[in-house]
Amino acid sequence: MKTRFAIAALIYLLVQGVLFGIGTVLVLATPLDELAMRLMPWVVGVSFVVAIPLAWWLAPRLRLPRSRRISRGQAEKAHARAA
Repeated sequence: MKTRFAIAALIYLLVQGVLFGIGTVLVLATPLDELAMRLMPWVVGVSFVVAIPLAWWLAPRLRLPRSRRISRGQAEKAHARAA
């Protein structure tokens, strides 16, 4: 669980930034721009909160391609070449 937490912590700010950008575009590029002064604090808060479970959900999926790529057969071939 340490690795999952570390990956989630590393990608948290990236996920939050993307969510904040999407929220900002939605507020400023739509008719909601009249309410921007009231909605932008909500965009910041919602992106802050929603990024936590999203980063936690994404963390193990970032490790998945490497574990699939190195199957038992590939690992044995790599070991035989190194020897």
